[in-house]
Amino acid sequence: MEQTKKLPEDSFEPLDVSNSLEREKIAAPSLNFLQDSWRRLKKNKGAVISLVLLIIITLVAFASIWVSPHDPTKQNPSYVNLPPRIPGLNINGFNGTAVVGGNRVDKYEAAKVPADVNYYLGTDGLGRDLLSRLLMGTRASLIIAFIAAILDLTFGVTYGLLSGMKGGRTDNIMQRILEILSGIPNLVVMILMLTILKPGMSSIIAAMVITGWITMARIVRAQTLKIKDQEYVLAATTLGESQGKIAVKHVLPNISGVIIVQMMFSIPSAIFFEAFLSFIGLGLTPPQASLGMLLSEGYKTFRFLPHLMWAPAIVLSVIMICFNLLADGMRDAFDPKMND
Repeated sequence: MEQTKKLPEDSFEPLDVSNSLEREKIAAPSLNFLQDSWRRLKKNKGAVISLVLLIIITLVAFASIWVSPHDPTKQNPSYVNLPPRIPGLNINGFNGTAVVGGNRVDKYEAAKVPADVNYYLGTDGLGRDLLSRLLMGTRASLIIAFIAAILDLTFGVTYGLLSGMKGGRTDNIMQRILEILSGIPNLVVMILMLTILKPGMSSIIAAMVITGWITMARIVRAQTLKIKDQEYVLAATTLGESQGKIAVKHVLPNISGVIIVQMMFSIPSAIFFEAFLSFIGLGLTPPQASLGMLLSEGYKTFRFLPHLMWAPAIVLSVIMICFNLLADGMRDAFDPKMND
């Protein structure tokens, strides 16, 4: 039988308690829901670039209230339909020249425009600066879209939460009302509202809100029905918590990600509807401007003066694409399971 080999007592050293506690500490900081979502959103390069572009466009559009290249409503018959001219850029189409009768002529010189006066995107049929009107139109479109989205959020979330939390006959009646409203085409409702109300920004917003909140209400109601059967909600109900407090303290915070994503999708939809209504002549009235109105004015002379349509079309496309990419990124950030 083999003899057991004993190690000397000096081979053992007492464990340093301080080092042990240090090794057991959690190195990564604790993140809440929004911080964790932002960490995932930053990994999506398309969403981050879209967010930066939207911030820049919004800041420039609203800053033009105080600082604008020219007065966007001032008419100058002497400077009608001038092409773009950017100082230092000697490229045809951006140097103030245009082809007239087969020859390229300097339109600014022909119109006797001072050398220090430049219209970076040209002028329209009334001699108004297109860049200034583009900034004014972008601001108007964003204001309409954001206000309509906020009102959709308010009405939709309230209606959806109430319907989902009540359930039973109340939920059944409220959903039938939604089905009746959604059965009427949005475009028909908007056109009828705009023909009754006085044309303007408030009329467009009111026309959008009438049916725009239905999608938000249905999404919130579906999420509420899903959340209210969770264990922590049942525990709060057992402890005597009222339905109102449960909806605000437990249900609403857990569906906030879905609500934010849906709101981000509703903003470009509102911008598109405003542009469409203005394009067909039911939007803002002159001298106000919006992206849809600029498109409506530009397409009439697109073959001869393409710059009048290209500028608002590009800005509208960039805004729509950026909002959709940002909404996709936020959806993946708030709900990582969507990537699986």
